Order: sequence, then structure tokens, then C-alpha cells
Amino acid sequence: MPSLLITKVREQARGVRSFDLRPDPAGETHGVAFVPGQVAVLAVPGEAPTYFAFASAPEDAELEVLVKQKMGASNVIFDMKPGDRIELLEVAGHGFDLDEQKGKDLVFVAMGTGVAPLRSALRHVLKRKNDFGQLVVLYGARTPDDFCYRDETEHWEGGGVELRQVISRPDGHDWSGPTGYVQTLLDHVLPELNSPVALVCGSREMIEQTKDRLQQMGFAPEAILTNY
Repeated sequence: MPSLLITKVREQARGVRSFDLRPDPAGETHGVAFVPGQVAVLAVPGEAPTYFAFASAPEDAELEVLVKQKMGASNVIFDMKPGDRIELLEVAGHGFDLDEQKGKDLVFVAMGTGVAPLRSALRHVLKRKNDFGQLVVLYGARTPDDFCYRDETEHWEGGGVELRQVISRPDGHDWSGPTGYVQTLLDHVLPELNSPVALVCGSREMIEQTKDRLQQMGFAPEAILTNY
């Protein structure tokens, strides 16, 4: 696998930055093949490798990941700059088989930085929107400051995506939207859809709770997709 060169760093949310990457021209020059929703295993010296879902679509010019400032390799990468290099060890996970979902309504359910693999899938789908039915994005975060890709949401909505956002900690914030957890948004959206498929990303606990809620609402297990 090639070394990756950081080409751009952007602030996305509180303690979260996005990193644009491309294979280092001094090393292997071929692109990195992946399926929307798959995960990059990245390594920096002195730290254990860490998993970061691709936030870019496979056909995008640059690779992109979201990095949350926490510990280990994440903390090191968070402070890296354009021109620095990161080692890509492998591409992991099964991602989302979107070709199998053609003609269906897609419901993207994400919490926090779990929006990264869903953005990868959404960008892929928006380039071939006629192949799919309705597109709904349900995105939850703790506060309004914790939403990533706020500069893109208008583009999503302009592309025909129904976007609903919810925060779980509204105190002290100027927020007129719904509050609670992202799973609570499902009740308002799903009755209007035909044979929908849910793509779910977030913490393990959130994924299990969302799966339970969806199955209670009549979703077959095979209509609930996770990227890993």
C-alpha cells in the first residue's frame, strides 16, 4: 500500500478535522481502490495503527478521512500539516454494496464522525442519482458545533436529499431543531418510503439501538447495512 501525502486540512467540527490525501508521488503512483464505506488503516511512527473510514467517494480526486482529536495515532495525525505523510497499511471492512440497492430508497443514519463513511456512500450515490429512489440523511450530534460538513449540507439538499439533523445536548445553544438521539428521527421518515434500505454508522451502542428500532418498524435484517 502507498504512503499518503496530506494535501489539505480543514476544521470540520469541535476537535474534528478532515484530511485530504493522495498517494505519495515519490512512492507508488497507483490510486487506492475502495468501496464506499470502507476503512483505511493508517499508521504514524510510534503509535499503533488506527482505523479511519473514507469520507470521500471512490471516484473523488482525493482521498479524505475525518480525524477526531483523542489519543494515539488520531492525536498525532490531528496535528499534522499539508506535506506530511501517513502510511496506508490496508483497506478494511466490506463497505456498502450500493449496486445491490439500485431502485431502492436509501436512509443514511449517522452519529458524530460516523458521517464519514455515509458521506462516501452519499457522494457516490449523488453522482448516479437516477439509479436510486428517495435519499434521506438523518444525522445526530451532541451539539450544533459537532456537525461535520456543514458547508456541504445545502449541496446535499439541492441534490434532492432530505436532511434531518438532531442534537442530544441543546442547553446553551441556539437550536430550533429536534433534540434527542438520531434514532428518534426514524419514526417521522420511514412511513413515507418504499422498500427502504438503511445505512447505519456510529458508535457500537448507537448501531445496535438503531438496528433494534428499525427491526421493530418492520425492516428485514438484510435491509440494515453497516460498513464494517
